[in-house]
Amino acid sequence: IEAEIEALRVQAEMLASALGETAVTLGPTQTERLRVRRAQILLRRLVEPMRSRARLFNLDGELIGDTSMVPGLGALVSVEELPAQDDSWLTRTIKSAYDFVAGLSLFPDSLPVYVETPYQTAADYGEVVSALEGFSASAVRTGPRGGMVLSVAVPVQRYKQVVGAVMVSMSGRGVEESLREVRIGILQVFFVSFTVTVLLSLYLASTIVRPVRHLAAAAKRVRYGFGRHRAIPDYSARNDEIGDLSRDMGAMNEALWNRLDAIEQFAADVAHEIKNPLTSLRSAVETVARIDDPKRRAQLLDILVADVARLDRLMSDIADASRLDAELSRTQFERVDLIDMLAGMASHHNERAAPGAPKVETAFPSERATVLGMPGRLVQVFRNLIENAASFSPRGGTIRLAVAIAGDEVVVTVDDDGPGIPEGMEEKIFDRFYSERPKGETYGTHSGLGLSISRQIVATHNGAIRAHTRRDSAGNPLGARFAVSLPIDPSGG
Repeated sequence: IEAEIEALRVQAEMLASALGETAVTLGPTQTERLRVRRAQILLRRLVEPMRSRARLFNLDGELIGDTSMVPGLGALVSVEELPAQDDSWLTRTIKSAYDFVAGLSLFPDSLPVYVETPYQTAADYGEVVSALEGFSASAVRTGPRGGMVLSVAVPVQRYKQVVGAVMVSMSGRGVEESLREVRIGILQVFFVSFTVTVLLSLYLASTIVRPVRHLAAAAKRVRYGFGRHRAIPDYSARNDEIGDLSRDMGAMNEALWNRLDAIEQFAADVAHEIKNPLTSLRSAVETVARIDDPKRRAQLLDILVADVARLDRLMSDIADASRLDAELSRTQFERVDLIDMLAGMASHHNERAAPGAPKVETAFPSERATVLGMPGRLVQVFRNLIENAASFSPRGGTIRLAVAIAGDEVVVTVDDDGPGIPEGMEEKIFDRFYSERPKGETYGTHSGLGLSISRQIVATHNGAIRAHTRRDSAGNPLGARFAVSLPIDPSGG
């Protein structure tokens, strides 16, 4: 709007300068005045290419020239530019609706209404009054049929003497068209963006939100459901976060059920293992009350003491096994030098060994063998392996404890000179409560949890424990070998 008013101001000043130079003459009183006829002709010729309306007022405020009025047959004819007709009825309807809505905000009620009386004077237009006083002025009004009317008035001067005023006005249709084009462009962008947003929302809802809701509902079913079943939807084929979440939740669900199965199996194994000594205790107690023979009574009492000791050992091992998971999950790892630890364990075993008991021989590398772990639990693993090897070794035998570096792992081997591991039982010996003891050992001395606990501890340290029978070239057993592999501390210790 400001640009259009500035353009009108330039046109008005050009008209005023031309009129002031060529259409002014001296009046009867030797004062400057406008030559009406020449001013009318000059005004119409100059305004014709400008496509705007110009009106000329004299000093008395009378309208003496109007480019919208042309001479006709004995009268003046009003000329008004008609709006262009759209071929499409729909287009006209849309533009009318747009003009109505836009008019509510673009042309507020505070703008004055343009009113054109049949007999116009300078008093009808405030900007013309200012021009007759020697000052340029402009105005923006609301048109009679909507839209805007822009006008600028400048004084017509001859030697700085005001002899009249020129008012140049135009419809704000160009401004409105420009605004309409800009707003329609904005609306097009808005609708395209809105459509893309809706489509993207539907896509995200179908590819992200809906799978997440399905996974959440499946997790709720797992929480409140009963019975073992695959309740997690399978989105593992997707190579995105939803696929990762589906795979992780599926693995979590399987781990949960495996843990529940392990707890159930552990409870059943515990009940079975406790039932045997309890049955023996009950039988001995019922029998000792009916026997008068002191010798047989003493034998029964020995059985009672042995069963009580077996129960005590069994309950201690069971309590240690049940606490192991919680302890391994919350204990922080630290650097452990396996060579220093194993050397101390071998020395301690040899010092306390009874005469004729197997001794421990060591074979350690020159470089350090440092791992991240829990020293107390690692000591428990290797102490159990050394004691297990000692129980199977013959009198005067040797337990060989060796450490080797294999790539990014430390491998600790414990060899004995015993009968070896029964064929096909290399994995079975790590089961809970499995006990395959040497001949002559008192029954119930071991609970069968040692190797199972050792494997659990090593697995928590991201390692592995394996067992096999060493054999000579002829295939004869030389003894058992237990190998524990642990990852080397990446920091170098």
